[in-house]
Amino acid sequence: MEETKKKMEKTLKKFKEELAHIRTSRANVALLEGIKVDCYGTKMSITQIATVNVIEGKVLVIQPWDPNLLKEIEKAIQKSDLGINPTSDGKVIRLVMPPLTEERRKELVKLVGKLTEGARIAIRNLRRDLLDKFKTAKKNKEISEDEYKQLEKKVQKLTDEYIKKIEEAAKEKEEEILTV
Repeated sequence: MEETKKKMEKTLKKFKEELAHIRTSRANVALLEGIKVDCYGTKMSITQIATVNVIEGKVLVIQPWDPNLLKEIEKAIQKSDLGINPTSDGKVIRLVMPPLTEERRKELVKLVGKLTEGARIAIRNLRRDLLDKFKTAKKNKEISEDEYKQLEKKVQKLTDEYIKKIEEAAKEKEEEILTV
């Protein structure tokens, strides 16, 4: 049961990370986490080679620790699917979050819906797997019918709790997307 709870927690965490990578009109450092920059003979994330700050919720300011990496960071951002053009003054890079179009907002809400359904399915699969173990234990007379019913209720309560957390996170993200 504890192992399943850990797996559900991991599923919730992964879901929230996926949501954080969806660009809204608000600046968010998580948007840059997936972008890798060629530097020092390897690929590193922007957050590993620069200080990133959010200004007024609309602008990301990237200040590389090594000024020689400015151009490489710019290139990496331009190659990414962020859809934001970086501007540089030679010391820092600024990313101004453009407002989302109505059409793009609807697409993002659909994407959130897909991710939400995927997370729900993952949670329900974890529930099914655990219940299968309990059914086998009941069949092998390792637990009684009453114990099985109690465990089934606990598993359902745990499942409902995590699905509710997923839906709350999704609702929050949808509101963020739809806020103009």
